[in-house]
Amino acid sequence: MKQDQYSGFEQGPIRPPSESQSLLIRLTRNCPWNRCTFCAVYKGRKFSLRSVENIIQDIDLVSGHVTAIVKEVEKTGRVDMPRIKRMFDRLESNDRTAFSAAWNWYASGMESIFLQDANSLIMKPDDLVTVLTHIKTCFPTVQRITSYARSHTLARIKPHDLEQIARAGLGRIHIGLESGSDKVLAMVKKGADKATHIKAGLRVRNAGMELSEYVMPGLGGAALSEEHARESADALNQINPDFIRLRTLALPSKSPLAEIHSQGGFERCTDLMIARELRLFLDCLEGITSTVKSDHILNLIETVEGRLPRDKAAMIAAVDSFLNMDAQDRVLYQVGRRTGMFREPKDMQDPSLLSRVRQTCELHGITQENVDEMIDGMMKRFV
Repeated sequence: MKQDQYSGFEQGPIRPPSESQSLLIRLTRNCPWNRCTFCAVYKGRKFSLRSVENIIQDIDLVSGHVTAIVKEVEKTGRVDMPRIKRMFDRLESNDRTAFSAAWNWYASGMESIFLQDANSLIMKPDDLVTVLTHIKTCFPTVQRITSYARSHTLARIKPHDLEQIARAGLGRIHIGLESGSDKVLAMVKKGADKATHIKAGLRVRNAGMELSEYVMPGLGGAALSEEHARESADALNQINPDFIRLRTLALPSKSPLAEIHSQGGFERCTDLMIARELRLFLDCLEGITSTVKSDHILNLIETVEGRLPRDKAAMIAAVDSFLNMDAQDRVLYQVGRRTGMFREPKDMQDPSLLSRVRQTCELHGITQENVDEMIDGMMKRFV
């Protein structure tokens, strides 16, 4: 295969919210599967592996900038932004992206690194170990290295190879479980079934790496909402991941599922349906010690978070507080949440915030009859 010519430091389009302060190192471009109907991120883009040599050039480039920044700060004993800006301005334009990445990482404490794009584990294990070893050599104090990976890929990697990758420094893997229902997984063309998700998750845990599993409330639509909740919980009960991360379904206009929805082939869940689904999902989580995280604006209630089993009742109570509202109050909460004014139902006790939400509803004509349509439009801005 023809060697990729190095064309400068690269960064991909996304990373998990929990990696907002991480240095992003791109190992692959786009997604090798790229058929999930709910995702619009990589559609129309071709997948490719970057060469180990080009990845190492990226790492060396950032490492050089980090070293220069540290020396500059040590020289003056403080962060002198005009001097930092002059360092940036002296660079060629194609080198400024790497400097910006280095500066942002330095300013964030240089604790974690995230390997992009959608499925870094598709690299040959020995190549990935080479990259990880070089990262640890250049950044010996880094505390965490993480990556996305597909269950289909992980289930095919030999256990001893995963253990070698873990020893080389990869400490956490993020997997898009999305659902534990085979019907839902097939419907959205996820490319993995429940058994594969379980096999992959257990393989990651047995290799000694932390595991984040993402679940997508609403993905089953109205027809499969209950099955989606029960089967997702059952899969996770068998895996017992370190983290269960909630990412409520949104339908970006460029996603295939949005087109299916517009043609009547998918009935999306209202917020009320999703709250009921989420409550059932939480109720079905049994016998595990995972930490549930609701760290995304798409989620209806940001404070549905905690360690299982200790905080299960409190998480369910947070959902019940929404379910027990009267219809008009639910509208106010939905709008307040999607506009960033509310994090949880008890925020409605703040008279000033509640007044602002009422004004927003009046300004945009939001009512019980049209709130779900309006919410759909708001959520599209976040994906």
